[in-house]
Amino acid sequence: MNKAQQKRFDSLYRKHLSALKRQGKADSTIDLYSRAIRRVCEYFDSPPDTLTQEQLEGYFESLISTHSWSTVKVDRNGLQFFYKHVLKRDWQWVDIVKPPQEKHLPDVLTLKELERLINGTRERRYQTFILTCFSMGLRLGEALGIRVADIDSERGLLHVRQAKGKKDRFVFLPKMTLEALRAYWVTHRNPTLLFPRGRTPEEQHQAREPMDRGGTQKSFKAIVSDVGIRKEITIHTLRHCYGTLLTDAGVGLRAIQEQMGHECPKTTALYTQLSTYTQNDTDRRINGLLAKLHVVWGA
Repeated sequence: MNKAQQKRFDSLYRKHLSALKRQGKADSTIDLYSRAIRRVCEYFDSPPDTLTQEQLEGYFESLISTHSWSTVKVDRNGLQFFYKHVLKRDWQWVDIVKPPQEKHLPDVLTLKELERLINGTRERRYQTFILTCFSMGLRLGEALGIRVADIDSERGLLHVRQAKGKKDRFVFLPKMTLEALRAYWVTHRNPTLLFPRGRTPEEQHQAREPMDRGGTQKSFKAIVSDVGIRKEITIHTLRHCYGTLLTDAGVGLRAIQEQMGHECPKTTALYTQLSTYTQNDTDRRINGLLAKLHVVWGA
């Protein structure tokens, strides 16, 4: 782009970021939607408001051949937002690109596989972290961000703060998980964080940031490989395992929806396809489920 075009792009890009923030989009969404604008402008070396429908059709044809449908959908949504909130135009995205409706059922683990996973590492923090994610159905960021003050041991609850959609919720805290968190916290005694970053207890005690997101995912992947689990699983799989096993244990879908912070009941209903479904008694059944998990704790 020449200087005039670059100036035009910079102005539109700032408006795009401003609109994303004003619409209350999450930081991750802002990052993805702004990347979509940068990507298409780099492809054409031109400001986004000058692109024709024919150009956009060619761009998405190229994008489909080099990127996943997930990326295509994100870029489509990012451009649609840009057209609506910055350019104040309608964008005929159906005519330009319409990713297929893909429905995949996630792999889930049995309790025996979960035992292998937890016992597959002798590092206490990863044992505790895996148990925490699974036993409360937490997303990766939710578990990493747990603070000491979020634990309500008297009521047996965990306060999950600013989760997806920037919403708080309380989830049932199983006794086994509470005991594991206490035992792990004693190893570092960080005044604020339950999962502080750092290699040594001293570093963890002084840390002001939680464990690194990417490093935690990498370590989890290595544990999965070490214990010989061949299913396609990530840390987020533990959340699916939780929902599935609770459904199988007879916990009602409404209770599971509240526990997991699902906005839509249809999301929770996925677990009926992965397990059997009976009646509920949330607290007793969750504790009963966790009581069946045999963990050999490390030092």
